[in-house]
Amino acid sequence: MTSEQTFPIQSTPRVLDIVSLYPNDMNIYGDSGNVLTIMRRAQLYGYQPVLHAYNQGDPWPEQVDMIIGGGGQDKGQSAIQDDLYMRAPQLQALAQDGVPMLMICGLYQLFGDYFETATGERIQGIGILGVHTTGQDTRMIGNVVEHSDEFGDIVGYENHSGQTVLHAGVEPLGRVDHDGMGNNGQDHTEGARLHNVIGTYMHGSLLPKNPRIADFLIGQAARRRCGEFRPLSDANGKRELERLNTLAEQARHVAMKRPR
Repeated sequence: MTSEQTFPIQSTPRVLDIVSLYPNDMNIYGDSGNVLTIMRRAQLYGYQPVLHAYNQGDPWPEQVDMIIGGGGQDKGQSAIQDDLYMRAPQLQALAQDGVPMLMICGLYQLFGDYFETATGERIQGIGILGVHTTGQDTRMIGNVVEHSDEFGDIVGYENHSGQTVLHAGVEPLGRVDHDGMGNNGQDHTEGARLHNVIGTYMHGSLLPKNPRIADFLIGQAARRRCGEFRPLSDANGKRELERLNTLAEQARHVAMKRPR
């Protein structure tokens, strides 16, 4: 992945600048699929997405319309810690200003107040999402279906030992039906939402199987940048969106039938 990549469209461009956050260190579960989904769907809606892959020490993009981050091992979280702290004021300001963000697993944890590993090391977060996480010896692994009023049933795959607790006033992304899954295996919550920031343990990748969330992120980015979300798909674009949505539904159907 180059540091900047443009996906051109045929009509007059309406640019959206998308930041992939720490893809070198925080992308161990195929979370780049979320970026690819955003880029492709934005293009099909008639926008010109420009991808900025931001890693440690890189210059920060001048324009940011969306930020997507992935999962990583404890060592990956430790590796980006100093750079993340340096960027924290910018990230906090962007979150307050309504920039849509999707943070998966490890970066979900670091967007909270802190992550305490199973060995007792405390990695401070940047406090955008009101959550904290404690590492445990037992991992929660397997397919998950959670329920959301806004996005319907969300399908994904979790693989984490950290147990995350939501603070007062923070809403979960969704709710699970059974113990032993979700944020902490006990309170039946999964993920967190604050402003337009979404944190979740759902890999899969998440967005190819859940296009409603992808469209929410694109819509919020377009409204903030352009004043409205106005799809300009041509006939070929509409057919391709229909094809992608059909594939997503087929993948969701398979995943929902597979046992943990």
